[in-house]
Amino acid sequence: MLKQERQQKIIDILNEEHKIIASDLSKRLSVSEDTIRRDLKELDSQGIIKRVHSGALRKGPPVQDFSTRKEIYNETKLNLANKALNYINDEMVLLIDGGTTNLQLVHQLPLSLKGTVITNSPPIAMALSNHTDIEVIMVGGTLFKQSMVNLGIHTYETLNEMRADLYIMGIYNIDPENGISVPSSSEALIKRKMASISNEVLGMVTNDKLDTISNHIVCPTDHLTYLITENVNPDIKLLYEKQGIAIND
Repeated sequence: MLKQERQQKIIDILNEEHKIIASDLSKRLSVSEDTIRRDLKELDSQGIIKRVHSGALRKGPPVQDFSTRKEIYNETKLNLANKALNYINDEMVLLIDGGTTNLQLVHQLPLSLKGTVITNSPPIAMALSNHTDIEVIMVGGTLFKQSMVNLGIHTYETLNEMRADLYIMGIYNIDPENGISVPSSSEALIKRKMASISNEVLGMVTNDKLDTISNHIVCPTDHLTYLITENVNPDIKLLYEKQGIAIND
């Protein structure tokens, strides 16, 4: 098998199975582990896959700015948001960070809902302007325009003074073994802090983010209390459930 054919086979296997182990792949393709590692390194350098210590994972969706992401997967995001409404009750203190799926959820909140929302996302704060019975606490900081969230030391120190019943985390990448990750170290720090001050954590995840990894780890996957997604492969679903995460798909 030529290198190009072998590497395409590796990509096909990864797209189907979401994760590959180098030792297993060498047996399946009848080549040495060193050959597989070289292939994985080359595919990683091309931005096609993401290498991990034992093999490789799928790369998550491309990093795009907030306005671009608002225009894609809208029906799916709406379905996820409607599922998430079941976990929100009156008088809760909600912590909601950035993300277009989180913004879709906020748009679905009943105008009659009573409670408090803490957020570092200006678009989410603005979307709550007509909810007269929701107190909105805006966490300041330096605006990270790509994600439209406030980050930095001021954001971190302000969160030290707060506690939430439920943190609705915007998720870029998630894998049961490697955890929840994001492209930005400063965003990882703030998300990690938000999870630490919340009684429960909920994440809404489109299928293209499952079993993917980015450069900066937020926290282990088992920090999630609830994972809301769609049409999950039963084997993959079991991996999350074994970590004590309630999955709604």
